[in-house]
Amino acid sequence: MADETDYYDFARALASVARRLAGTPDVAAALRAITQAAVTEAPGVDYAGISWVERRREVTAQAPTHELVAYCDQLQTELGEGPCLQAIRSQNTVVVDDLANDPRWPAFAARAVERGVRSVLSLRLFVGRETFGALNLYSRSPGQFGERVRIVGELFAALAAVVISGKLREDQLSQALLSRDVIGQAKGILMQRYAITAEEAFDRLIATSQSANMKVREVSAKLVGRDGSDLSDDRAGPGVGS
Repeated sequence: MADETDYYDFARALASVARRLAGTPDVAAALRAITQAAVTEAPGVDYAGISWVERRREVTAQAPTHELVAYCDQLQTELGEGPCLQAIRSQNTVVVDDLANDPRWPAFAARAVERGVRSVLSLRLFVGRETFGALNLYSRSPGQFGERVRIVGELFAALAAVVISGKLREDQLSQALLSRDVIGQAKGILMQRYAITAEEAFDRLIATSQSANMKVREVSAKLVGRDGSDLSDDRAGPGVGS
């Protein structure tokens, strides 16, 4: 059992990680900070990475600290099995004491062990019912992720998930504000050029969006980017310049 000094040191490390994550500018930077901090702060961890769940439920490797992590993530995706995928699907922490003696994912284990991976700790990143992916910690030695390290890992994953959730919402808000601003500028250009109302200008943007199979924001960005030039050519579709 760890003594009070161990817990005090970990509390300081966790606070340092929290401040580091809070200062990251976006989700990508937050993911890199998480994996780098995991290797630095979590006992027994040689490599770390994040398996990220995309909107279509596809899993991709993000911010690996070593090429071996990217290999393991890609391997699990190709084979459809592995500790990371199980952590995401079962919504539980998955611990692998020794891949060489673990029968749960034979195809993945055989190839990962060939590359030197022995211990794995996969921790689901989630807030409420929303799963972002999993934080994966790897060691070249067996038996590295005992109870103490699991507790550290779960606290670390919880912190990471909260930060990621906040960063995603910041990004979504920034995109929404940007879209509103660009659409407003495009409407103003059309209103001035054709002496039409704001509603009529927006209707033209929607018509072009539908005919060109583009989002209204993309159509608006094209119009604003051309400083009000006609968007009725083949690339943007009919409507705006008509």
